[in-house]
Order: sequence, then C-alpha cells, then structure tokens
Amino acid sequence: MTEPADQPTVDRILVETTIAAPAAEVWDALRDRDKLLQWFGWDAPSLAEEVDYIFFQYTRPDEAAGILWFEGVPDRFEVEPTGAETCILRVVRAAPAGSSWDGVYEDMVEGWISFVQQLRLAIEQHAIAPRRTLYLEGNALEGGSGPIAALGLTGLRDVPDGAAFVADLPTGEVVEGQAWHRTPWQIGLTVPQWGNGLLIVTDKSVKDTAPHGRGALILTTYGLSEAAFAELETRWKGWWDAHYELAPPSAEACS
Repeated sequence: MTEPADQPTVDRILVETTIAAPAAEVWDALRDRDKLLQWFGWDAPSLAEEVDYIFFQYTRPDEAAGILWFEGVPDRFEVEPTGAETCILRVVRAAPAGSSWDGVYEDMVEGWISFVQQLRLAIEQHAIAPRRTLYLEGNALEGGSGPIAALGLTGLRDVPDGAAFVADLPTGEVVEGQAWHRTPWQIGLTVPQWGNGLLIVTDKSVKDTAPHGRGALILTTYGLSEAAFAELETRWKGWWDAHYELAPPSAEACS
C-alpha cells in the first residue's frame, strides 16, 4: 500500500546482522549476478530473472556510502564496515511514523531475513560456492500445524545463536548442528550432513484459508552428489506432501 507522500516516516530496521567478512566482499555479493544466484532466494527457473529485476533494474547503488537503494519500495540495504574483516549488513525500511509492527507477520520481511542469513552462511563458510536448494510451502492439513512444531523444533526457539543442537526429525534423519538465527516466525539451523548447509523453517500467520497453520522450508545444501540430493529431495517432499497442501492461487496472491 502506498503511503501519502507527506506522511512522516522513520527508519525501521528489518534485519541487522554482523558478517565475518570485509564490507567490500559483502558489497560485491550484492552487486555480482553470479554471486547473487548462490545466496538469494532458492533454485527456480525464474531466479536469474528475479535477481535482475530486484537488484539491477530498479536499484540505485551508492558504493561509497555502502547503500543499495531499491526504487519504488521503501527498503534499502546498508553495508557498514566494523573492522578489516567484519561488517554489519542491514535491511532498512522507511515506515510510517508511529506504526507498530510487533507480532505482525510480513512475508517480505521474513524473506529478507532468510536471504540475509543465507548470504551470511554462504560468505562466511563457503566463499559463495555453488549451492543446491529445496523450497517447500503450503497450508497444513486438518489436525496439522506450522512446520516448526510439525518438525518437532519448537524447543529450539530459545536456543541461542551459535549453540549446538540435536534434532530427531520426522523425515527420518537426525541432524546435529548449530542454531544459526531466529525470529518470532522462523528459525535457521546449520546442517553439517548437507555439506554444512542450512535449514530455514518459517511459520506463517494462520488465515481463514489455512486454519491449521501454514509455512515454508528452505533447505540449502553444498557439495552433495546428484544421488544424495535426489534422495534428500524425495524424503523431504514426501514428508511435506503428507502434511501440507498448496495454497489456492487466490490465497497465494494475498499472503
């Protein structure tokens, strides 16, 4: 929704994270098309087109200030050096003054959070190497829940970032890694057996069209063989399809 031009705004920080890499390296990851394809979003036929549209067609980069402005939307990226080998990456939105967003689910905000955390993992631990991803989303079937509870991960909501965890998942595997990030709506966990990949689990808000819960998963893997990735994809899709269904097109449009 477009706000009146004369309505006062204040900056709202959507995401802020420290990345163990020089600011110039993080800036390059925001401006190099090939690198963007290895951390932004997930594997899809439209990914290259989306990257071009979001990061090049409608942006105004200011490299000296470390700010990437998005035209037509109130969001921007900021890269602030904090040392020779560290920097802070923020996604900032100019929001109407006086607005309160506490407890409100927003797809775009949660998406930015996921993507920034994917970038942090890619740059800190993989030198932005090629990845393979699996993305799943939908509405819980009757008697179900959002995917955090359905995967038995509710107890990890309070695990501090960087702490070790062990989770016996209903997909038939035990994962051991580190808590990577969390918000009131999503959690991120590193998964060493996926080539030190990343599992991001997001609970979306309950709606009339999804009364039992809804959500999404992003599985990021590195270095898996074709056979190993195919087996992982089959296992996770099988579990997901038994618990979730695709949202109707009309519901997708307003999620």
